Amino acid sequence: MTTMNFDTPVDRMGTYCTQWDYVQDRFGKAGLLPFTISDMDFAAPDAVIDALKARLEHPVLGYSRWNHDDFKGAIERWYQRRFDTQIDKDTLVYGPSVIYIIAKLIEKWSHAGDGIVFQTPAYDAFDKLVEGAGRRCIRNPLLKTASGWEINWPLLEQQLAQPDTTVFLLCSPHNPTGRVLSRKELERIAALCDEHDVALISDEIHMDVAFKAHAPWLGFGMKQRWALVTSASKSFNIPALNGAYAMISSEQSRNDYLFKLKEVDGLSSPSILGVIGMMAAYNHGETWLTALNAYVKESHELVRDTLNSAFANVQYQVPDATYLAWLDLSALNLDMQKLQSDLIEHFNVAIMDGGVYGEVGQGYVRLNLGCPRSKVQAGLDALVGAIRLQTH
Repeated sequence: MTTMNFDTPVDRMGTYCTQWDYVQDRFGKAGLLPFTISDMDFAAPDAVIDALKARLEHPVLGYSRWNHDDFKGAIERWYQRRFDTQIDKDTLVYGPSVIYIIAKLIEKWSHAGDGIVFQTPAYDAFDKLVEGAGRRCIRNPLLKTASGWEINWPLLEQQLAQPDTTVFLLCSPHNPTGRVLSRKELERIAALCDEHDVALISDEIHMDVAFKAHAPWLGFGMKQRWALVTSASKSFNIPALNGAYAMISSEQSRNDYLFKLKEVDGLSSPSILGVIGMMAAYNHGETWLTALNAYVKESHELVRDTLNSAFANVQYQVPDATYLAWLDLSALNLDMQKLQSDLIEHFNVAIMDGGVYGEVGQGYVRLNLGCPRSKVQAGLDALVGAIRLQTH
């Protein structure tokens, strides 16, 4: 039987856990209550834990394979059930992480000095992987409106039309805003990329924690090269198991990627626990995930009600997706450096400053809600308290 008690805290200290055990590395002080790196404090689904235990009953942990019907069939059935979408299993490839696959595709689909477009505020790894590959970051800032976050279409078209723009790195659902693009928007993006000969890579690692319908990127009629890259790691809180996958439209691109994975980087033998964990999550974890989404959405509503009541200028809205609350505090005219200092020194809490996600993130903080409600409340109390130190 699946247990879905998201309220009871799980003690993660002493597990070599980045978020809890190593919070001092980023925030300069140990023992802080962390709302930082985007993993969750919830136990993985029972079905996943049981499958891992069963595999560990076998004492040999040798080299393994991912290219079989059990792995690819679990993904195919997940997309049928969760998104009412039929995928082509022949386009599937494995990778050790989402970022690894994206990096290898950017290497193959662009040249040194080319421009890679992505929407900001952005996951900070995008800057690092683009610049690390010797490519240029072309930032397409999302526009904040009264109803949410919108694409700046004229600027996007202008950026895609530049002759040395070769890849659009899409993040869908978007991290950190939680925006889910509509099918109509995705079709428009596909048409623009085709018109300007730009390949598209869609990072969909947050696709399962969504509160409205998410349409996976499966081309939308696009003739240019494209790939959907994702993992079960965020949705089911199993990133330490390692493993991701992609659907790559071009057979030649798949072959090039797999050559790089196996022959050059020596990474074609997957973590067997990662493969088993993902199959168990997709085959047996949907009830758990549905309950998780409901719980996380209620936490977003708690953030909205608490902050909007305390500060009339904030007006936080529940996002379309993700367990990350992207909080616009710019109307309060705060000293964000002092806010961080007060959170750490006076409240013993670590919350990510929005500036980590680029210029567009100035005046924001990112609060991780993948945790019991009691922890969310403690974080909110600390944030409200730290803001009031400046506003009263």
